Amino acid sequence: MRKIVIAGFGEVMLRLCPPGKKRFAQALPGTLDATYGGGEANVCASLAMLGSESRYLTALPENPVSRAFATELRGLGVDVTRITWSAKGRMGVYYAEHGAAQRGSNVVYDREGSTISLLAPEEYDFDAMLEGVGHLHLTGITPSLSENAFLSTLALAEKAAKRGIAISCDLNFRKKLWKWRPGTAPRTLAEECMGKIVPLVDWIICNEEDASDVFGIRAEATEIEAGKLNIDGYRAVAEQLLARFPKASKVAITLRESISADHNNWGAMLFDRAAGAFFAPLDAAGNYTPYEIRNIVDRFGGGDSFGAGLIHALYSEEYAAPQQAIRFAVAASCLKHTISGDYNYSSSSEVVSLMNGSGSGRVAR
Repeated sequence: MRKIVIAGFGEVMLRLCPPGKKRFAQALPGTLDATYGGGEANVCASLAMLGSESRYLTALPENPVSRAFATELRGLGVDVTRITWSAKGRMGVYYAEHGAAQRGSNVVYDREGSTISLLAPEEYDFDAMLEGVGHLHLTGITPSLSENAFLSTLALAEKAAKRGIAISCDLNFRKKLWKWRPGTAPRTLAEECMGKIVPLVDWIICNEEDASDVFGIRAEATEIEAGKLNIDGYRAVAEQLLARFPKASKVAITLRESISADHNNWGAMLFDRAAGAFFAPLDAAGNYTPYEIRNIVDRFGGGDSFGAGLIHALYSEEYAAPQQAIRFAVAASCLKHTISGDYNYSSSSEVVSLMNGSGSGRVAR
């Protein structure tokens, strides 16, 4: 593994879930399972567990709940020494209700007034945050929270780009967010703001519909709601993204086909500007054949585990080649679907084992 510090900047929240697959109305009043989660925090946690050196950057209120999060992340091996602690705001909360069969999962956000949404760019020490960093990971979630959160993300990206730090960005469109400018539709605001961040980015990451939601770039003959994807159509999506954003060298797109809440087909494409498109997983004949993930335990954080797996692989010695990198990323994110919570508690050796065909779930003795 090449020695490089990979930093992620964004909001983390307290995650509250009904036990099992109960609905909110069944679980409340009563007990909810409390964990932490957030796109960039999930990436940093997964990177550390895969063996990369990661640093989490955020703004949090000075209280015991936030400190407990920092302690947890530190225990996973993530550097939390550059978190910005403030007397302003609160830690956001999200309530996650797991779906089952034909009932989809549901998320309720309670994050208005979070510390990271209140702090302006000048309230961060970006130089200290980026000290020793070789790669910065961002998402489209944090800029969607408030104008200050957008401006802070943009300022950090600009400083990183000037320093020659490589930047990855997961577009991560959330239709329940991007409401901080009254009178502007969420998709319009997302395209405007991400249109300023993504030109600074080296690697673009998205799911099967993000490019359409944010930039209006669609895969032909694809029906997202029906779970039917035209896999080859995503080559054109990647090419159009690279044409619009000339600094970027890679586009990675996860390809989820939702048969039901419990059964998804899962794969991805990595498009390299110089080398073209690479898909995973492949069958023995070299044809794209997605993982069939049945009896999903928890799909929250699945895209983040993919991003972490991709970044880890591209900076590794063994898996940096495009075909190997996308195989590693897809296998890592496939395993995440078997793990409760937002974090991917999977080791590199477990990912490699799945890459090499060990997916039977047999007991390791």
